[in-house]
Amino acid sequence: MTWWGWIITGAILLAGELTFVNAQFYLVFIGSAALLTGLATLLLGLAVPLQWALFAILSIVSMVSFRSRVYQRFNHAMPKVDTGPTGGLITLQAALGAGESCQAEYGGTFWTVRNDSDTAIPSGGRARIARVHNLTLLVRPEK
Repeated sequence: MTWWGWIITGAILLAGELTFVNAQFYLVFIGSAALLTGLATLLLGLAVPLQWALFAILSIVSMVSFRSRVYQRFNHAMPKVDTGPTGGLITLQAALGAGESCQAEYGGTFWTVRNDSDTAIPSGGRARIARVHNLTLLVRPEK
């Protein structure tokens, strides 16, 4: 293959990594190996079998050595997404007995709140939201 064929192939593979949502960095290392093989062919005039051997070695060594580290670095850098009110604290304006429900404001919205424990929550008491069931906040007294 000509040197410019390797360069074009590498550029296509690198562009392919950008178009796929979660290609997990495989194409980056294969594309980089193709680019390096093209540069080596341009500078050293490698024979075709040596080009393919260099490409295979660069692809495998770079993926085995670097892919997991690069993938984990970019994958763990994502910020935590708040998926709802679970774990939040709510102050109840009315006393809430075990298993009872009432209306309360949380996050600027009125919710149905149900005591999901065997302990009553006094008026003005704080409760932790254990989970959300449909449009009902299931709470437990804060300890």
